Amino acid sequence: MNKIKTLLGGLALSVSLTGAALAAGVEVNASSTGLALQGYDPVAYFTEGAPTKGSYKITSVYEDTTYRFSSEANKATFEADPEAYLPKYGGYCAFGTAMGVKVDGDPTIWRIVDDELYLNLSSDIQERWVGDIPGYVEKADTKWTEIEDKDPAVLLQ
Repeated sequence: MNKIKTLLGGLALSVSLTGAALAAGVEVNASSTGLALQGYDPVAYFTEGAPTKGSYKITSVYEDTTYRFSSEANKATFEADPEAYLPKYGGYCAFGTAMGVKVDGDPTIWRIVDDELYLNLSSDIQERWVGDIPGYVEKADTKWTEIEDKDPAVLLQ
């Protein structure tokens, strides 16, 4: 139990030290304006194999959240099947979700596993997550059903 408290404390400290703000939304990690992935193109992770900034001129709104794209082709791909490109756990940190909290996922610290996009808070956190991806995904899937509709700030108390 102390390990979990220490880890959660580290996650909370990382959030405050990096200046990352908890998302304004509940189910989706988006800015107060509703912008997801800090403006990164969700399709590019799959097609380019890298985080790619989207353009403010090429956007699509899905479930009240705005996504930006680096090309019209990526926008069309997303609009044809948005669920295939959305980050797991609403874009919150996959490791944090496994621990039962919602902390920002950094769109530059990512991994695709079994055709799903996962974000992590930091490189250090991702190193731990990579140590047991199947186990953490299983835990996160279970925890997500419990925390999906909860305010991120409440979970850190």
